[in-house]
Amino acid sequence: MLLEFIAIIAAGFGLAGIVLSINIALRRRLPQWIVPAAAGAGMLLMAIWLEYSWLDRTTATFPDGVEVASTNQVRSWYRPWTYVVPLTNRLIAVDHRFDRRHADVPGQVLTRVILAGRWEPMRQYGVVFDCNLDRRADLLDEVELDHGGQLKNANWVRLSADDPVMQAACGR
Repeated sequence: MLLEFIAIIAAGFGLAGIVLSINIALRRRLPQWIVPAAAGAGMLLMAIWLEYSWLDRTTATFPDGVEVASTNQVRSWYRPWTYVVPLTNRLIAVDHRFDRRHADVPGQVLTRVILAGRWEPMRQYGVVFDCNLDRRADLLDEVELDHGGQLKNANWVRLSADDPVMQAACGR
């Protein structure tokens, strides 16, 4: 966050410096308000670029085997440009590097789910998806796996058949 703040300030100074140089080259024919307006425009444009590039910059850091399953797009009245192009501020990814299947229960897959949000810490947790019955169970402290591959004390949550996270985990 601090680095983005520094980048926004630097963009403001940079664009103001370019406009000031142009004004000097034109022998100060531009109005005086143009330099502070350029500084404000540079800061606003940099903030917008940082907001819209967040998803690409975040997913670029993911290793091979991590698949983005779902994103959340928002529109805000205080960001009127988001009505033209919605802003992505959260994502859910499935980390296939941790996929495990039990031989006795081939319709279930244990995997790791990654939750990431703009200005939020990234979270990871284990989930078992039942691909045949369209449900999931989050792996909490009391959940156990018996010898037959069945979960004990699991709280199963029913999902729709077209749930994007389940489809990514099950490989549909």
